Amino acid sequence: MAANKKQTSQKVAKIASKLLRDPSTPASVKKVAGSDLAQARFRKSTKK
Repeated sequence: MAANKKQTSQKVAKIASKLLRDPSTPASVKKVAGSDLAQARFRKSTKK
């Protein structure tokens, strides 16, 4: 089986993060948002 190389975009990851922090978000939505966030790739900033 081939590895899944698909990754969540930065825009979707930002929305998922907001949903996870919102206490009124249903558990089913938080489950999907968590999955999306886990697949996101974050770049490390090299700014000083």
